[in-house]
Amino acid sequence: MFLVEDAIKKVLVIAYKENTSQLEAQFIEQGFECNVLRQHHQPEHKDYSPSYLCLLNHCRAWKQVVESNQPQLICEADFVPVRSLNSLPMPYDTNLRNVGIAWLYTCAPQIYSVSSRNHAIGFSTSMVAYILTPAGAQVLLELAGKIAESPGPTQYSTWDSKIEESLRVRKLDGYLPWRNYGEHGGKPNSEHEKAGLSSVHRADLLYGKLAFTPIYA
Repeated sequence: MFLVEDAIKKVLVIAYKENTSQLEAQFIEQGFECNVLRQHHQPEHKDYSPSYLCLLNHCRAWKQVVESNQPQLICEADFVPVRSLNSLPMPYDTNLRNVGIAWLYTCAPQIYSVSSRNHAIGFSTSMVAYILTPAGAQVLLELAGKIAESPGPTQYSTWDSKIEESLRVRKLDGYLPWRNYGEHGGKPNSEHEKAGLSSVHRADLLYGKLAFTPIYA
């Protein structure tokens, strides 16, 4: 059985102005290389929706995954990992070539099938924390280009709900954990609420105790 630390060496943290010191320290303590990608808003971004700005920052991480040609763990600044995440089992078989993404934190998960090695294949939204392969990253960059065209940068978009479908069309699977590797520790998203969606989502089942107290608590 492969552990996370056997397959993943680098963590990319998506951030804006958040304090990520605790998150960085936790990953470094567990033996990961940790880089923070901070969004720097440009004048031409002033009318962009928060959801699109978030997508742009994830794109920076996706490009790094393609360039490195290695799977990497990507998480948002308000992710709170469980203790010893590095020693938890990988959510997919690392010998497979058709892996696109593995969510470490799930929202609205749907299991399509279970592999012979007891890994769940299916759908999730939310990009709070996930492992992305180079093949998956390339597909998601193409998806980002389509989002830029429609609905466009100024409109709210549930682009994260399009990820699994985009990967499946390219015959790449999305994997779901049996338990969450951490918690979404951030405050409620006002943009979600305005769109008629739930502004709060929390992990239903965790692998263990959280490494530190979430912001919402």
